[in-house]
Amino acid sequence: MHIHILGICGTFMGGLAALAREAGHRVTGCDAGVYPPMSEQLRALGIELIDGRGADQMALRPDMFVIGNVVSRSRLSDGSPKFALMEAILEAGARYTSGPQWLAEQVLQGRHVLAVAGTHGKTTTSAMLAWILQAAGMQPGFLVGGVPMNFGVSARLGKAAPAEGQALAAEGPVAQSGSGSGSGSCFVIEADEYDTAFFDKRSKFVHYRPRTAILNNLEFDHADIFDDLAAIERQFHHLLRTVPGSGRVVVNGLEESLARVLHAGCWSEVRSFGAAVSDFSAQGDPQDFTVLQHGKPVAQVQWSLTGIHNQLNALAAIAAAEHVGVPCAVSAKALGDFQSVKRRMEVRGTVRGITVYDDFAHHPTAIRTTVDGLRRQLGPSTRILAIFEPRSNTMKLGTMKAQLPWSLESADLAFCHSGGLGWDARAALAPMGERVQVADSIEELVRQVRQAAQPGDQLLCMSNGGFGGVHQKLLDALNN
Repeated sequence: MHIHILGICGTFMGGLAALAREAGHRVTGCDAGVYPPMSEQLRALGIELIDGRGADQMALRPDMFVIGNVVSRSRLSDGSPKFALMEAILEAGARYTSGPQWLAEQVLQGRHVLAVAGTHGKTTTSAMLAWILQAAGMQPGFLVGGVPMNFGVSARLGKAAPAEGQALAAEGPVAQSGSGSGSGSCFVIEADEYDTAFFDKRSKFVHYRPRTAILNNLEFDHADIFDDLAAIERQFHHLLRTVPGSGRVVVNGLEESLARVLHAGCWSEVRSFGAAVSDFSAQGDPQDFTVLQHGKPVAQVQWSLTGIHNQLNALAAIAAAEHVGVPCAVSAKALGDFQSVKRRMEVRGTVRGITVYDDFAHHPTAIRTTVDGLRRQLGPSTRILAIFEPRSNTMKLGTMKAQLPWSLESADLAFCHSGGLGWDARAALAPMGERVQVADSIEELVRQVRQAAQPGDQLLCMSNGGFGGVHQKLLDALNN
């Protein structure tokens, strides 16, 4: 079929477009200010992109319009619709659906879906799980909200199911577990709790109907669509309701919020990780640790990733992979070759002994976890300069501004880009005293950092957007 995607440059919709193209469909799409890197990836796949969301695109006459959740019924100041194409679709009675719904019907049907949900770590854990299954010879499909460096793409369809009862491992067959077998080839998906579309306010992940579901963690986020933590817990419980009895729910045993989700009802096998009494736990440093299953050593993970959060992500991926027949030792060996995901502690360059990192952290807990992980790796003597922008909808609302000083405790200096905020960043960060500076523009931010930076410093840039190209601007400024 011919599908036309509204909001195609978003990570999820761009991945969906790539899957549709790989499946043989004709794919076109539009967005406001069609932008890289997704625009470049899509054009390389032969996908026609249109800049803007004008009603004239109705002339394409696709079989289906696929609507991204960036689309709304909003009006501009002059009263005209912000998304004229969407208004034209509704007026014409044309066929349309949401991205998650299209994915569920056209890609996930008949597959063994392994869904990775949680406030933090979805992208990294999804990438770990996909790489484990790849290393086990299963050639999974996947859709990840980032680019796993082991694959170089954010999405692929994967291979058809292996022969009944086995999957080819790197060193021989891996027996399928009874509870995880019999439902087609594997597909790993990052399962987002954000709403589906303007016409479907359920969380995206309720469309995916996984047989294996990871609940990595859960705290309050997305204040633009959820009133409180209880509202998000309710959506996570809706996800549990879609897991079959032969499925597996892999849950972080350290999270009270997830305990409440399970207590509301669970009809599937549960495997916990993280806590000392969990089914899967870790012993040792996050870069070199023993995996314990029911308290007994079963594997050793030695890799380049740092931080307790990645140790927990690894346990979740190992427990999920075991459900489709991958032994823990095979998973641990695969993780030794795991190269992480772009924009997850990605080194963008080093100038005069000063290293610039790019990281996706944007929620206070994620910021603290990222800074603490780097501090643990570097030790107390190396200076960390945290450079961040509160860019997510939740952060722009100021809902979590009081947590920012706490999130930055392990940083020696902090620099905040306050452009576009509706609250006073200087007041919110005042408890940090002289350790923090605030800038209204990227140029001023770069100047502040350039003035403070010293050889040996680690510059940690954190945002869920492009951050105005601050990484390269910092490298250029440090070079001069």
